Amino acid sequence: MELFMPEAGLVFWIFVVFVVLFAILAKFAWPVITKMVDERASLIDKGVEYAEAAKASLEDSEAQARAILAEANRQQMEIMQEAAQMKAQIIEEAKKAAAAEAKKLVDAAAISIEQSRKEAELQFRQEVSQFALTIAENIIRKELAGDKAQAEMVEQLLNELEHKN
Repeated sequence: MELFMPEAGLVFWIFVVFVVLFAILAKFAWPVITKMVDERASLIDKGVEYAEAAKASLEDSEAQARAILAEANRQQMEIMQEAAQMKAQIIEEAKKAAAAEAKKLVDAAAISIEQSRKEAELQFRQEVSQFALTIAENIIRKELAGDKAQAEMVEQLLNELEHKN
């Protein structure tokens, strides 16, 4: 039971040691401890601020990335539309050029056919004229085989000349 009931002198010295130790700790250790706790609190506050700033920066970056992606998609759509328009325009121009070239070819063929027809017609006329002259020559030779027929023909030609003048 002595443990639970210390003597008055022991209590006094324990109290004196406690006060001296408290004074030393209060003078030297307590400011260092509070300084370290304050620094740690400051470091934690700075870490929290840094984390909040990083989070805000990340959110801003994500928003910018979404905006850039949206802009890129819009530009892609514009480029695709322009490409489709250019494709349609090129096809239309190619059709027009092909139609013009086909018209030129048709016109050239028509001209060539017309020239060939005229040449064939001229040749045909010349051949028909040659055949007609040959036939007429043969007929006249046959009819003018005698001297009497020749004299009648000369007489007839002279009469026609007199009537014309």
